Amino acid sequence: MTVRPFLPYSDRRLHIPADPVEAVTETVRMIWDDMVDTMEAMPGVGLAAPQIGIMLRLAVVDASEKRGQAVRMANPEVLHASVQFRSHDEASPNLPGVFAPVSRPRAVTVRFLNEAGEVEERDFVGLWATSVQHQIDHLDGRMYVDHLSPLRRKMLVAKSAKLARR
Repeated sequence: MTVRPFLPYSDRRLHIPADPVEAVTETVRMIWDDMVDTMEAMPGVGLAAPQIGIMLRLAVVDASEKRGQAVRMANPEVLHASVQFRSHDEASPNLPGVFAPVSRPRAVTVRFLNEAGEVEERDFVGLWATSVQHQIDHLDGRMYVDHLSPLRRKMLVAKSAKLARR
């Protein structure tokens, strides 16, 4: 399919909620295919549609060791989250060159529309759970740096901008 370009952090679309998906159509499936190709090209373990300028609640996640196990989700929502947290260094191609540790629930149960257009509930643990929550943040108009202190966020955004100018 196609590898899509990423929006820069300053693009307002990254900071507003995406629109719900009414139905899983052939167009949605084509977007998912492009998203998987784009995620693999990063390489990364997840991608949300707003990151590439598509303002729909679509995400893909693949934290498998062998790859090729991407879960395609429309309208994902966390139903349950573990009380145990896990810290993991997170990054985003929308804010290149920087990363920061973010603490999130270690496991989550997520409801979403799957590739067949059916409602599915699935448990995600570890890096899978981190990535799913990271993508849902994007769909809600948030980025991982929004979990940081204002000073730390400002420093990372400035550092990324400086790296981009090089």
